[in-house]
Amino acid sequence: MIQPVIRNAAYCLAHAPELVRYGSKPRREIARDPSFGERLSAALRPISAAVSYPPNQTFIGNLSPDQLAKIERPWYEIDSGATESRSSTGRFGEVIDEETFYGLLKQADVLDPALVEIRHDAAERVRASLGNRQVLSRLARHDWEPLPADRVRAELDEDSALHLMLAGEVAGLVRRDDRAEGREDENLNAHTLLEGLCTKASGAAALQWLLARERIGPDAIDYIISCGEEATGDRYQRGGGGMAKAIGEMCGCVNASGMDVKNFCAAPASALVAAGALVACGLYQRIAVVAGGSLAKLGMKSAAMIHQGMPVLDDCLASHAFLVSADDGVSPLLHLEPGAVGTATIGSSAADEAVYRQLLLKPLEALGLTMADIDKFAPELHNPEIMEHSGSGDVTHKNYRIIAAMAVRAGAMQKSDMPAFIDRVGMVGFAPTQGHIPSGVAYIGHAIEALVDARMSRVMVLSKASLFLNRLTELYDGVSFVLQSNPRKNSFQE
Repeated sequence: MIQPVIRNAAYCLAHAPELVRYGSKPRREIARDPSFGERLSAALRPISAAVSYPPNQTFIGNLSPDQLAKIERPWYEIDSGATESRSSTGRFGEVIDEETFYGLLKQADVLDPALVEIRHDAAERVRASLGNRQVLSRLARHDWEPLPADRVRAELDEDSALHLMLAGEVAGLVRRDDRAEGREDENLNAHTLLEGLCTKASGAAALQWLLARERIGPDAIDYIISCGEEATGDRYQRGGGGMAKAIGEMCGCVNASGMDVKNFCAAPASALVAAGALVACGLYQRIAVVAGGSLAKLGMKSAAMIHQGMPVLDDCLASHAFLVSADDGVSPLLHLEPGAVGTATIGSSAADEAVYRQLLLKPLEALGLTMADIDKFAPELHNPEIMEHSGSGDVTHKNYRIIAAMAVRAGAMQKSDMPAFIDRVGMVGFAPTQGHIPSGVAYIGHAIEALVDARMSRVMVLSKASLFLNRLTELYDGVSFVLQSNPRKNSFQE
């Protein structure tokens, strides 16, 4: 078997405050009480606050989770001018402003007639904003024409298109697919198509950053796996897919094929395991695993934040991309030996303890390891500041308590040792509430650096999936794997 490794990772955040109203929760709140839209607008934060927000800085790599844990909360009250780490560009990616993101939405639109239109008087700003980005400018095309302001107003008055706003003013619109085959299809209305475009555009940003970090051209990728939560398709195949190749097309990956992997929050872990297996059998050499952001989850906790006088913190579309390849003698090994990948089987996945036994203990036993051999565990890493203020509690810490309890039951330590164990193997959550984004894999960028620099030996990623959300089962699912520092690194460098 060819030994697979995870060579690189990239993470991006698209700050999209004017799109928050199109998230599922805000849409429903506004429909029930139109005045909620005014309160929502008043609670949106500027790009400077989103950039300087410590969890966002951790996500793009300017802060480590350990550094984040030392910053006193509330994080959202930190003055954007008083922090040293406030660059919109990080080691892993960047925080994208809304003007730039609208430019990416326009690049993501390939239909004729177009789905996305930018108003004539906003087009220059949008073009310039995207063109000035060092990495993302490579995605820019210049063959699109803006729409006159009167045409934009006329279409929006018809009430079938969505407003694209910038700083409270109309900058453009998103249409439904108004061709004959799409006119009566609810899956091809403007809102649903905007969800897909947001996933494609944000996913392409992360993939472009991955290529830049790896210093390879898009033609070097020979397979792409998309693992986001979006559903794309028409009335006959809702959620049919095709996002992987759509993102690859936008980035110019002309030699790649691709597929979409769906497994709720655990899809990124499932996709990384699948990518590793495809590399291990020699079918592909460089596989990009990518996921764009979820428009539906923007503003998911906004009502609770507004009620408490807070800014809306879930205002970013998060995306990530990973490069899986054959062993290069440096990058962390992805363990795929028999039994090394944890899976929540159908027979075990109705209870937390049974799920974690499958995800934690069995794969470690297969590798001849104990829980003491893992330097860091990476479960769901939701930002606690978002989750706690909305009444969900610190999800990340709850996961670590379960992991520690499993260590006690496995006889690896005493119950009294749980706090110290959590301090050693755990971290504070820092990922946006996008479901698939916090699912353990948000830490991989940090983990690669620590494993390559020999600051750690092994990291275990654990992702759970709420399959019951599909209303077809009451089961959970879960996937786990171990990343290990490359034993060939020193001899390879010599």
